[in-house]
Amino acid sequence: MTTTPIQDDSATDPSQLLQDAGMYVFMSEVSDETVKPIVEWILIENHVRRKKKKELLLMISSDGGSVDTAFALIDVMRSSAIPIKTVGLGTIASSGLLIFLAGTPGRRMLTPNTSILSHQYSWGVEGKAHELFAMTKEFNLIQQRMVTHYKECTGLSEDVIRSQLLPASDVWLSAEEALKLNICDVVANFGQ
Repeated sequence: MTTTPIQDDSATDPSQLLQDAGMYVFMSEVSDETVKPIVEWILIENHVRRKKKKELLLMISSDGGSVDTAFALIDVMRSSAIPIKTVGLGTIASSGLLIFLAGTPGRRMLTPNTSILSHQYSWGVEGKAHELFAMTKEFNLIQQRMVTHYKECTGLSEDVIRSQLLPASDVWLSAEEALKLNICDVVANFGQ
C-alpha cells in the first residue's frame, strides 16, 4: 500500500498561495503601505512571470483612504495587459470604490450584501493664505479627476455623477442600486 506524504501547509502563506493563483484579497484602508503589494503583484504578473494568466482577480473590502494612492493603483491596473476582475464584498467606500471601478469593463462584480459609499473628496485645511490657494487648486484637480474616473467607468454624464454619486452628502448604495448606476457589471455570489 502506497501512502501519500502529508504536506505541512502550516508554513505556507495563504496570501501567497492566492497570489500565485492570480488572486489578491485587499481588506484594508487605502494607503501607500497597503497598496504597494498590489502594485507589485500586478507588475510581477505582467512583466516577470513567463506564463501569463488569463485574468487577475482583485477582491476588495475597504473603507477607503488616500485618493492619491488609489489613483496610483488605478494607473497600474489600467496599464495591465492581463484583464483585472474586481470583486467587491463587505463594504466598498470612498477610494476603495475608485479602485473597484477600475476593474476591466464587464468584469466588475459585487456580492449581494456589499454596501457602497460614494462621496466627494474630503480634506483638512490649515496654513497660510498662499498655501490654502495651492491646496484649493489640488482639491479641485482631485475632484475633477474623480468625476472623470466615474464617467469613464460608468458611462454616466457629469451631471448625473455630481447629483447622484458625488453630491454634498454621503451616498450609500446597495449592490442592486450600484448595478443600476453602472458601478458594477453583475451582482452575484462569488464563484457563480
